[in-house]
Amino acid sequence: MQVPSSSIRVQLDQSRNASYDVAIQPLDTLPASMTGVGLVSNRVILVTDEHVDALYGDQVLSALSAQGREVLRLVIPAGEASKSVDQLSRLQDAALGWGIDRSTPVVALGGGVVGDLAGFLAATLLRGVPLVHVPTSLIAQADSAIGGKTGINHATGKNLLGAFYQPRLVLSDPTVLQSLPYREWTSGLAEVVKYALIGSDALFSLLTERWDEVLNREADAVEDIVRLSTQAKAEIVAADEREAGIRAYLNFGHTFAHAIERVAGYGTFTHGEAVALGMRAALHLSAQESPGFDLTSARALVHHLPVPAGIEAYPIDRLMQAMQTDKKVKAGTVQFVLLHKIGAPYVAPAPDQAVRTAWHHLTQ
Repeated sequence: MQVPSSSIRVQLDQSRNASYDVAIQPLDTLPASMTGVGLVSNRVILVTDEHVDALYGDQVLSALSAQGREVLRLVIPAGEASKSVDQLSRLQDAALGWGIDRSTPVVALGGGVVGDLAGFLAATLLRGVPLVHVPTSLIAQADSAIGGKTGINHATGKNLLGAFYQPRLVLSDPTVLQSLPYREWTSGLAEVVKYALIGSDALFSLLTERWDEVLNREADAVEDIVRLSTQAKAEIVAADEREAGIRAYLNFGHTFAHAIERVAGYGTFTHGEAVALGMRAALHLSAQESPGFDLTSARALVHHLPVPAGIEAYPIDRLMQAMQTDKKVKAGTVQFVLLHKIGAPYVAPAPDQAVRTAWHHLTQ
């Protein structure tokens, strides 16, 4: 499939020259796109994981080398466990030992784990070097590569060490999503469904009317959901770069999801599967807090997302306790993203009994 080139602007504070483009175009255009935004260093740090490296590492390396760039390729183990202090330290040692300056870009080639880790690497090397995201998973193309959140996990919770650090460029090639394992594809759809529920009418219509095309990865449908998700994320980030207001809506379902990941152990459920389960719980909590909420329509869309069995094995008390370490806790009170109606999110605490009832729906 030929990717029609397009670009979506993430418009941030002009006084800091922080705005950047999300280019939806072929992978091989990366070197030219980097040059186009002024990234002309003859040295590049390429961070990827074992799975993505086997698929696209040589292709990206060859494209950069053909432009005369010297590349340090750093490969991490695939999986959430790589978002660790140990892996960050290993990458820092390799980059600093190679010899870099503040113009040396870090290219993150991979999914959300690679993007979060490599982004934090770029933020910490020499107090900040240029960052380029080349997302290869649906979660990354639709969500995590856009907006500047970087970080690693800590024993007490997910993504608790990190920084807001915006990339200079994001290059998304929808054709690479065809190589994703089915489970990774459906996991990524959870973030797309999230945008449909919190405010993208176009995505809600597309997903409800063309779900089979989306699930089967038909080319036009894939390109459409990447473009619409990117546009939705770009608009939210432009309005609220550092999550002081509406950007918090992007955490719909995530308070529940992060508790699931922590209690089950990172990797038991994919992040997208945890988000899918978390949205189910958040919808039930929304219905309890807003009696007029249209649970039926919202639940029908979320329940399209396949999730593995096993959530019933984790006691509700442990899940409730895990929520207390969430980044959105304020003065000891857990904050939830809920919906007054589809497309109308808000942030609020909720009574413990209502939260327990929402968890209970997942264990039936």
